[in-house]
Amino acid sequence: MKKFNAKSPLGIFLIAIVPLVIILTYSGIRLDLTKEKRYTLSDNTIKVLESVKKPLTVEVYLEGDFPASFKQLQSETKFMLEEFRKINPKIDFKFIDPIKTKMSQDTLMAMGMQPSILPDVKDGKISQITLFPYAVIKHGNDGVSIPLVVQQAGIDADQQLTRSIEGLEYNLISNIKNIAAAKRKKIGILVNHDELNPDEFQGFVQLAMENYDAGPIIPKNQTELSLEDVPLLKQMSALVIAKPRKAFTDNEKVILDQYIMNGGKTLWMIDAVNAEMDTLTRSKKVMPFPVDINMTDFFFNYGLRINPALVKDVKKFALLRLVTGEVSGNPQYTSLPWPYYPLGIAENNNPVTKNINPVKFEFPTSIDTLGGRKNIKTKVLFESSERTLLKQVPNYVDLKEIASVDSLGQMEKPSTPKIFAVALEGKFNSAYASRIERKSYPGFRTSSPENKMIVIADGDVGRNKVIKGKPLPLGVDLLTNEQFGNEQFLRNALDYLLDDSNLMELRNRNIEERLLDRQRITEEKSTWQWINLLLPLAIIGLIGGLFFWLRKKKFG
Repeated sequence: MKKFNAKSPLGIFLIAIVPLVIILTYSGIRLDLTKEKRYTLSDNTIKVLESVKKPLTVEVYLEGDFPASFKQLQSETKFMLEEFRKINPKIDFKFIDPIKTKMSQDTLMAMGMQPSILPDVKDGKISQITLFPYAVIKHGNDGVSIPLVVQQAGIDADQQLTRSIEGLEYNLISNIKNIAAAKRKKIGILVNHDELNPDEFQGFVQLAMENYDAGPIIPKNQTELSLEDVPLLKQMSALVIAKPRKAFTDNEKVILDQYIMNGGKTLWMIDAVNAEMDTLTRSKKVMPFPVDINMTDFFFNYGLRINPALVKDVKKFALLRLVTGEVSGNPQYTSLPWPYYPLGIAENNNPVTKNINPVKFEFPTSIDTLGGRKNIKTKVLFESSERTLLKQVPNYVDLKEIASVDSLGQMEKPSTPKIFAVALEGKFNSAYASRIERKSYPGFRTSSPENKMIVIADGDVGRNKVIKGKPLPLGVDLLTNEQFGNEQFLRNALDYLLDDSNLMELRNRNIEERLLDRQRITEEKSTWQWINLLLPLAIIGLIGGLFFWLRKKKFG
């Protein structure tokens, strides 16, 4: 019998490779050889997982008979949760088949899940499969349902799956962080300047309260913010100012300035022009006019200027549904282009705007970034298209403009793309550092720590519609049956402002689509079937013949 030679190729393979395979198999160690490191958890994710002190369970409703694309999402979700459990054994998970366990759709929908209905073709017969692609995170007495599939219009099923997998780590870990936090952050909503009324702002409040504690900030003296309100403001991690129409006083501006200098985050939704669609629909014609809230110098300090001129986008716009006729006494509706409702479509990889539906703006103005502000980074979130018109105000807006959206009207001119929303981050300097007003504020600070701010040149971006006294979900347009991305945009905006773990960067993860050529598959299907059938037989026959020839030669 021939002796084993450790120096031979076979010996080197057995000694070096086989033990390594055995060690990796039983140790659970995995090597991520993908270009985008899709199977490697970020350092920030690991820190959040390690901070979970009490048992946490993730129930995934992706089990059962469903299409292969969802099998891939199931596999990716399972792998990620296994990695979570390796980091922290207190995190456990299980996959549930709602059909097999006979859970009713009413029960699942009461848990915040909406069904996905997919066609299924078998043996020439078409049927429907109802899925609930959600995960439920349970921690103590708290629970939250999170969708595992990205809801984005205008993309095909393959892109939807890819983007769902891209956002999987952020989707899971951000919700784990929020539900496991010992104390929820507080968001204050300023109420004193004729802002949006509660019914119009209910959608925003609901989304804010999913992960934070949100409540109104009402001045104690019932007239303006004062030093009496400072203790309450200091408890707020972020302050939301939604469509103020009454001017801020100089004292209020000092208090807001110092709120920011002490690390407070701010989300501004500002109307620089008063233009309401309700009035226009009734009278067919309206004259918008500038709104001065006395904040020009305040925003100038941060390198911004909000212009009092309406932006018309004749390329990217929402539709307006109007009565255009009547048949037998029944009104006939038509959806027509309305350039005063431009759409914000993400054209960069900013985590606040990535992978969301177009955001609907209503009569927005524009933001100029003045630059030259030391230690401040300005990032454009949304801007209009290259086919933009500016309408100076006061000036008439007429419904008749809908017939010729790209024609120039009175006091209108073509313009370069205009900015609708920006994010600022860095160390901000006080606008009152060298002014006498600083003496009125105890413990005045001249600069802030690392801070963030978002400014939107539209007060209606956070307003939900109200039908017959009932608020609709934010971003829903019942007349055109469209779901805009306003809710997701503002949710991401809050998460960006209050993200002290830098998890938002996970939303920038890109996974390269390595898809098969479907046309080539169809054309070459038979060829590859025969190759797969005959090639293994040919290889076996060749090896058998070679073995027979060697045996005959040796013993022959």
